[in-house]
Amino acid sequence: MPDQPHFLQEQEGLMVQRKRAEAMVEPLQLGKRVREIRLSQNLTLEEASKLTGLARSTLSKIENEQISPTFSAVNKLVKGLGIDIPQLFAQPVERRSSGGRRDITRAGEGEPHPTPTYEHEMLANQLRQKKMLPYRTAVRARSFDEYGDWVRHGGEEFLYVLAGSIMFYTEFYEPIELFTGDSAYYDCEMGHALTSTSEEDAVVLWVTA
Repeated sequence: MPDQPHFLQEQEGLMVQRKRAEAMVEPLQLGKRVREIRLSQNLTLEEASKLTGLARSTLSKIENEQISPTFSAVNKLVKGLGIDIPQLFAQPVERRSSGGRRDITRAGEGEPHPTPTYEHEMLANQLRQKKMLPYRTAVRARSFDEYGDWVRHGGEEFLYVLAGSIMFYTEFYEPIELFTGDSAYYDCEMGHALTSTSEEDAVVLWVTA
């Protein structure tokens, strides 16, 4: 007979390792995320349908993972719910035990998420339930008018200009031009937006927490 306390400890250790492995490969549940955002805003399906312009039946199917939203539907969700693309694709934060986690994203191998104003490349996609959301973005917009309204979402954000130059608009401050190597840290519940001022689309690194 194996030593009972030692045997139980081994079994508990195996369970913890299994849960960690499952968390590493957990697929992106976009429908679940859409539902969480809708409920966090106290919206019914009917109300969300009116805000986004998506049929109630379509929203229901998206939330229940019966269909994947098209690029057009994603844009409508982002605009109608008043969120940004990274917020839509971020996994809910859950408390977890400390442990070794690592993810490497090779150049050009991030997950693309284009929008009319930004071309996001989501990084570290193998890790779920991250405390930070890193992404590389080409700034397509050349005028603030292209946004229609401020971009705002929960959390705090760090911005670093990798190439080119941008005009950094924030709700409570005067616009400021940032150049390669410049950075900014700000509350992203405050309205914000970027436009490229360089000839080529500027490229920035964003980290959202």
